[in-house]
Amino acid sequence: MDREPFEKLVEDALAGLPKKFKDLIHNVAVIVEDYPPLPTRRQFGATDKNDILGLYHGVPFQHRGPSYGNLPPDVIFIYQKPIEHICATEDQIRAQVQDTVIHEVGHYFGFNDAELRDIESEVRAARRRPVPKKETDS
Repeated sequence: MDREPFEKLVEDALAGLPKKFKDLIHNVAVIVEDYPPLPTRRQFGATDKNDILGLYHGVPFQHRGPSYGNLPPDVIFIYQKPIEHICATEDQIRAQVQDTVIHEVGHYFGFNDAELRDIESEVRAARRRPVPKKETDS
């Protein structure tokens, strides 16, 4: 997938976050890169360039007190090629981008990996539920 449509998927995933979370996100840059750099992979013990799908780097929201300010933005990295590597279809890429964005935004809010796995399971289950049909006026 070209970069522009992939970035649109990331934008859509961010736009799809619940309003109560979107309203609290400040001073965060979201960047799409092909792969995580080698120092990042080493830091997290990744043995393959496709092992990391995204990364949050910054000061989690709950640790931002009154003295928080005058700092560069936090950064959420979304790694395109590892996501594409584990997905077979564009729909799978879209879903994985959404999951990865939710995961990294969750880290921004201070959720740990276990809590995020629970949230991601709920999102995946909701995705599988059939959409109710709208009744039409006859």
